[in-house]
Amino acid sequence: MPIRLQALAQRAEELAIFDRPGTWLGRQVSRIVKPGPAKDALSGTWLGHPLHPLLTDVPIGAWASSLVLDLVGGNQTRRAARMLVGVGLVSAAPTAAAGLSDFSDTSGVERRVGAVHATFNSVALCLYAASWLARRRGRHSTGVALGLGGGLAVVGGGFLGGHLAYGMGLGVDRTAFDQEPGEWTPVVEESQLAEGQPTSAEAGDVPLVLVRQEGRVLALADTCTHRGGPLHQGELEADAVIVCPWHGSAFAMEDGEVVRGPATARQPAYQTRVIDGTVEVRLGQPSA
Repeated sequence: MPIRLQALAQRAEELAIFDRPGTWLGRQVSRIVKPGPAKDALSGTWLGHPLHPLLTDVPIGAWASSLVLDLVGGNQTRRAARMLVGVGLVSAAPTAAAGLSDFSDTSGVERRVGAVHATFNSVALCLYAASWLARRRGRHSTGVALGLGGGLAVVGGGFLGGHLAYGMGLGVDRTAFDQEPGEWTPVVEESQLAEGQPTSAEAGDVPLVLVRQEGRVLALADTCTHRGGPLHQGELEADAVIVCPWHGSAFAMEDGEVVRGPATARQPAYQTRVIDGTVEVRLGQPSA
């Protein structure tokens, strides 16, 4: 089974037929869910963690429980099994909404695999809806058969979701494995920093964005934690807030806190000092 499922993931990465519908769907979602409170809510900005993976536990758990009752519960658990199928259907709505919001921020192979993932989940949703209706009308055996089909689709969709997260790093903090400098490290001459202008630099192998603001130098990791966008190419808003040019995530230059999503993880912030005209940085909570 693991070998076959891995082949499924590899095949999904090659299915160029999903590129056009995936692009169309991503654009439609982006038009509906624009950067702001709704996008932040669906992304999990308020939670500090992507929301979609958390929500998937509810429909998957409900449908898996209904399967257990179908197989070993007997006649007395039929009503409970039908209710669990219904719980899965109801909870699938916010789960899909959060997933589509994340999907709209993808591109390339990630979007292709995401489209196949969404297709599996849509098939599962249709089968479970039909299963619930069949059970409601007293056709229990048909409902169970449809539920089994839905369960197989959930396995395929769930595996691809796991592949997106763990195999392709979708939703993972893009700065998680950076080897940030723990000691003071020179990065740029202070004369190269224009007031209020984001500037790129490097501390070892770690890309940084620096801003000189009212006599102070502020520094963050340049790689956006959300999808890896280059922050130094973004705009600097009032109160020293820098906006990622890719998906509009906004971070406070002061301490890296997320001001606006869809990012959920804060940017690594650096202490700074100027020694003989050279800006030096080290990882740590910036001091006032």
